[in-house]
Amino acid sequence: MQTKLETTARPLAEDLAFLGESLTAFNDADVGPSQRMALAVFVRDETDTILAGISGYTAWGWLYVQWLWVDEKLRGQGTAGRMLEAAEREAVARGCHGALIDTFSPVAAKTYERQGYQPFGTLADFPVGRSRIFLQKQLAHGPEEQASTG
Repeated sequence: MQTKLETTARPLAEDLAFLGESLTAFNDADVGPSQRMALAVFVRDETDTILAGISGYTAWGWLYVQWLWVDEKLRGQGTAGRMLEAAEREAVARGCHGALIDTFSPVAAKTYERQGYQPFGTLADFPVGRSRIFLQKQLAHGPEEQASTG
């Protein structure tokens, strides 16, 4: 079989879909279905304009917060914490036991630590001059699990 290597900054949507479906099939066969499901939390004003939000997903018993953004006029008011709590509640309802988030902002890292996230790794110079910080949190067990373990 002859192959060719292609590098592109403009991959076709159908090529990315094929790649995602193929990796999902491999992972499902290797470790079981991820049960991946999108999860988002938004803060909107009276005109439905988004002022803050979280986007991520749950899979394999984990919440992964991919994006978290708060408009400047809401920063320092606990908005990130309230959104994280809402996402975590939904993740627990979906059966998740842990949460994962990463950032290269030292200020954001402190916010996540106040919410109970613990750093477990860093990647230096990502971006240059900063470190990407990876944090995790064990999510609260549901009442039925607490009764069986406690």
